[in-house]
Amino acid sequence: MKLTETRFTESDIIAHRPTMKIGLLATRNDAGLPHLTLISSLQANRPTQLVWGQFVEGTSKQFIRDHPNAGFLIMTMDKQLWRGKATFTHTAASGPEYERYNNTPMFRYNAYFGIHTVYFMDLVGHTGQQALPMGKVIFAAVQTMMARTLGGAQAKNVVMNAWTRQLFNGLSNLKYLAYVDDDGFPVIVPVIQAQARDAEHLIFSTGVYGDELHAIPAGSPVALFGMTLDMEDVLVRGAFEGIRRIGGLPCGALKVDWVYNSMPPNPQQIYPPVELAPVETF
Repeated sequence: MKLTETRFTESDIIAHRPTMKIGLLATRNDAGLPHLTLISSLQANRPTQLVWGQFVEGTSKQFIRDHPNAGFLIMTMDKQLWRGKATFTHTAASGPEYERYNNTPMFRYNAYFGIHTVYFMDLVGHTGQQALPMGKVIFAAVQTMMARTLGGAQAKNVVMNAWTRQLFNGLSNLKYLAYVDDDGFPVIVPVIQAQARDAEHLIFSTGVYGDELHAIPAGSPVALFGMTLDMEDVLVRGAFEGIRRIGGLPCGALKVDWVYNSMPPNPQQIYPPVELAPVETF
């Protein structure tokens, strides 16, 4: 990912304002592993600043407080993309950004929740506005489907259940990958072509964003976020197995060893299974 811009333009700021868009924040957990979160309120606030609003609890909020370096992606409904890196600086529970968020229809007329905290990030750099290359995405999705069919299954463990595999195999569903770059900042790469090869592996053709996928070192921890247009989503993580031929086609492969339900109201780890413990303190 080449960061060619150090400022957002006025047209960038205006383009990010609608609530109906995709906003993704990539953070690192305490072990240094990448984590991806859907935050639709993410937007450029000033030429060198981004903001986003919190209305539910989640691990990403603590991750960014403890490890301020973050990656971001914003995709508008007309498939225009901005990707980059930013550093968390502070939060606020009042002020113009807080008022603006809570006066949008999504939150102003919601009887159950509103934005209670606004997070501010300083821009490090971004790619500039880029159109999602839909022709290449479709071609890569077809290649991935062929590789999945011809390559066969290799799973030894059922890491991803049937629902998770079905979500990743939906050709119209959105998928994004994150890894931690050498500078300590997470990087987000669209991998809409990604599909489940079996219950333990995700694969994705290098037919789109190939240069960026080849730049990921084999063995790197990688997170991969999948979502439907009905806002169902799931996050998985595992080891990137590099680029190799699967069914005769060049593909990246991810061996999944962790699955996380990131949907409210109860985000929680799905795999490895978490043992239930009795509540002893009230």
